[in-house]
Amino acid sequence: MRKIIAVAAAAAALPFAVPAFAQDATTGAGTMETTTADASGTMTTTSAQDDTPRAPDGSKAFGIEPYVGVLGGWERFDRQENAGIPIQPNKYRLDGAMVQGVVGVNVPLGPVFVGAEGNVAKGVSGDIDWEYGAAGRFGLRAGDSGLIYGKVGYQWVNFDKVANANRDYHAMTYGIGVEVGPKDIGLGGITGRSGLRLRLEMNTFSDAKSFRPMAGVIAHF
Repeated sequence: MRKIIAVAAAAAALPFAVPAFAQDATTGAGTMETTTADASGTMTTTSAQDDTPRAPDGSKAFGIEPYVGVLGGWERFDRQENAGIPIQPNKYRLDGAMVQGVVGVNVPLGPVFVGAEGNVAKGVSGDIDWEYGAAGRFGLRAGDSGLIYGKVGYQWVNFDKVANANRDYHAMTYGIGVEVGPKDIGLGGITGRSGLRLRLEMNTFSDAKSFRPMAGVIAHF
């Protein structure tokens, strides 16, 4: 009788003991731990690493990230031959403040990225009427959502205070910049990994014959 009771108790406890002997748990970023027990009751834990490529912020390393943005800044042009722009008398330099809209796409490639961007800017004071152009971007991904990049493209500029105000002057453009997300500057509660980023950028027109600092907000999707 005692043997029958012991066997029945062991059978009743078996369904509760099995999960303790064999279970899977995910720990950390992409690590799977498996716990099993052999016939003698010895516990064995093994780990399997998820080999999916990851970006610095832990998200997937590859994909397509479109974005739009609004920036403000100022540009001054040198008083020398520059894509046909007329040299002004009395040592006057063409310059002006502007508001710029951008739209583009980033392609993350692990710790780096490439992308393309178009822009249109409207002068709000000074000599510049309009600017527009396109550029390729490339650089590093840093922190939770940061970017450090360079850019090369082509830009057109129109002035409203030169002899031929209907002409668009055009040349290559070059720039460098950084983008930081809220978490990178201690404001992680505002948005997640995809969302608003702050951009600081410096550009030049033709062979470093203008100086254009810009700052603004970029919204990623």
